[in-house]
Amino acid sequence: MSGGSRVIVVVVCLAVVAAAAARPAPIAGGTSSSRAAAAAANGTCQSRAAPFGYACEEHTVTTEDGYILSLQRIPSGRGETTATAAGGKVPVLLQHGLMMDGVTWLMNSPDESLGYILADNGYDVWIANTRGTVYSRRHISLASTDSAYWNWSWDELASNDLPAVVKYVYSQAGQQKMHYVGHSLGTLIALAALSEQQQEVVGMLRSAGLLSPIAFLGNLSSPLARAAADVFLAEALYWLGLSEFDPTEESVHSLVTDICKQPGIDCYNLMSAFTGDNCCLDNSSVQVFLAHEPQATATKNMIHLAQMIRGGRLAKYDYGDTGGNMAHYGQATPPAYDVAAIPSGFPLFLSSGGRDSLSDAQDVRRLLRALAQSPRDGDELTAQFVADYAHADFVMARDAGERVYAPLMAFFKLHEK
Repeated sequence: MSGGSRVIVVVVCLAVVAAAAARPAPIAGGTSSSRAAAAAANGTCQSRAAPFGYACEEHTVTTEDGYILSLQRIPSGRGETTATAAGGKVPVLLQHGLMMDGVTWLMNSPDESLGYILADNGYDVWIANTRGTVYSRRHISLASTDSAYWNWSWDELASNDLPAVVKYVYSQAGQQKMHYVGHSLGTLIALAALSEQQQEVVGMLRSAGLLSPIAFLGNLSSPLARAAADVFLAEALYWLGLSEFDPTEESVHSLVTDICKQPGIDCYNLMSAFTGDNCCLDNSSVQVFLAHEPQATATKNMIHLAQMIRGGRLAKYDYGDTGGNMAHYGQATPPAYDVAAIPSGFPLFLSSGGRDSLSDAQDVRRLLRALAQSPRDGDELTAQFVADYAHADFVMARDAGERVYAPLMAFFKLHEK
């Protein structure tokens, strides 16, 4: 591999280098496909719910474009009987962020993780897993080894994955409207879907909680993420043949090992350098993270996020030339998502952190100004600011239960009347 191509891959890897570097080298055959097979036998229910005494169900839903997604349902809290499990309960759908999966919501103890806390507080909890993650790698006609399988960005997560999952949960929960909670990329796909005013989504939701909200990335303060965007060119990735970006593969692990040996590079601090200085992680949650993450995503998805950083716009994927954009959108440039178009009566809870270098404070303020353009009652738009939180704290901090999740659930209660 040439020096130029090595730089391109390594810079992109910096987003997940802290996790990858801390792992042992992959074993032979330790590919995404083999991890998918292992996951079927030891999925989220088996590994994270059952050991703590929670009932848990495995579900699947198929998207309009053929992806078969995994869902986990925790219908009851600890100690509840089967008879009182989920009947009449308000459902909550949890959506993870980039290069994560549904384990995001169960990484800490039952008193600290949002998935457990919601179940213990009487909610019917549903946990989504984005296409391409270890639990959602099937398709009706494509194998995950096919390049065509990875021909998507977060546009498709908003237009296909989210509606399919929401409709499935709505039907399974007795046509009960649900609350939605997203973290990071999980907030972006919700904002995109809501701004398109997808009635099938809006009409089935009670509210949305957005943790570390991502909509605009023009002021992103992470030097590593910005450097990645500056060199993450679609042409270079095409030349490298990377349709799937899997940070756990042997080739990437070797690159990470090489870069970690360079003078001045401290891999154990790269997570903080990328996400911000997380205040409140403990060793047990970090170990769970390292056992399950990071997950694969589409290279096209990474390009789309890089376009947002470089351009400062919230827009659909840019195909790089007038012809490609005309073919997909009927116009020379990608259409923007207008978050001001989110229905004015739809309740939103945003929680952002003062140390978050991905969900930057300036970009969050820009999002809030855009949302405020539609008339909203006082309890329909709530913005919380946690001064010492960075990006990972919102799903991994030991004190997130009292500082973020309790206010979030209080917000939910306002919109269940």
